[in-house]
Parts: sequence; C-alpha cells; structure tokens
Amino acid sequence: MTFNDIFKSSFLENIASVSILDMVIALVLAFGLGVFIFLVYKKTYSGVMYSSSFGTTLIALTMITTVVILAVTSNVVLSLGMVGALSIVRFRTAIKEPLDIAFLFWSIAVGIVLAAGMIPLAVIGSVIIGVILLVFVNRKSHKNPYIVVIRCEDHDSESKAKSFLDGRTERCVVKSKTAQKGSIELNLEVRLKDDNTDFVNELADMQGVQSAVLVSYNGDYMG
Repeated sequence: MTFNDIFKSSFLENIASVSILDMVIALVLAFGLGVFIFLVYKKTYSGVMYSSSFGTTLIALTMITTVVILAVTSNVVLSLGMVGALSIVRFRTAIKEPLDIAFLFWSIAVGIVLAAGMIPLAVIGSVIIGVILLVFVNRKSHKNPYIVVIRCEDHDSESKAKSFLDGRTERCVVKSKTAQKGSIELNLEVRLKDDNTDFVNELADMQGVQSAVLVSYNGDYMG
C-alpha cells in the first residue's frame, strides 16, 4: 500500500466501509444507552422547569455521535475533513444547570466508546455512572441552605428574632439588612436541624415581627 492509496477516496468504495451488522449493533446499543441516560436524567432532575426536549436530545446525541465516529474510524480522509468541519461549529445555547453539562458529555462519550467497539466499557461505565448519579443527586439532606426573610418593626424585635433563629436552627448567618423608618428587613441564611419548618410560624407570631418567609435556594448568593 502506497501513500496515495491511503488517501485515495471514492464514493462507491466508501459504501461498504462499515458493515450493516456493525451499524445495526452500534445504533441499537446507542439507542438503549441513550434511553438509559434519559431515564437517569429524568430521575435526577432537580431544576424548576423540566425540559423533555433536553432528555430527547441526550438520546439523539448518543446516536449521532456513534454515527459520526463510525464514519471517522472507517476513513482517514473523512476523519481529517470532519475535524475541520466540526471546528467551525459553535453552540450558543446557555446551560443553566451544571449537571446538564455532565449528561451532555456522558452522551457524547458513550457514542464515541460504542463506535470504537468498546461495548463492555460503554455499558458497564454507563451503569456505574448512572448509579452514582442516582445515589448522590437524589440524596436528601436536612442541611440544605434556606433563606429566611424577616420584616421587623424595630431593633428590639430584630434582636429577638435573630436570637430565636439561632436557637432553632443549626446555623444562622445574616446575608443582608435593609433599614427604613418603622421597618427592618433581614435576609438570613439558615441550615435546619431537621425537616420541621414550624418555627417560621412561631417567628411570624412574635411581637414586633411583621412577616417571616422561608425560601429554599441552591447556596449561590448574589448580593
């Protein structure tokens, strides 16, 4: 085989470069693992608005990556052209949830590994990753951060409310304070001792406290 033979390309010669059996096996496995990734994503999703289209994208992305890598591994010239073509592709869709990035890379990685013929690695690796995500993402913790918004009348009621929260929560930190004539608003980050939130009712009934609001948040504070 000469140097020219390696880079010689013909449309008819490329038809049989990937066997039908290899295509079917790779695409069926890609679909199956893509559905598995989709189910794990659906089970572990913890955002506000669930997007079914993103879950479907994970299945399609796994199969598309498999098709692309099958084509690349069967032809040297095509692999060089594919690198140049994909280098100009830019995606502008913002990923709001950091965990979504992991699912995207997971789908791409599974497609690449399957097309390379490493079927046990793709299957066993996906099962292990899926179990880890199900265990850690769905783990319930009573120490998740909350924000308590309190509106008080004066400094005395503010001090009493703050002392009350210090005794009823595991951790209480003032994040912001807004003072106006006849009104003081406090934003405090708290960590609950358990899942009981009845202390908010008691806090709202305290003398000098106009209102008390408990809000769950992801720990990122912008202030």
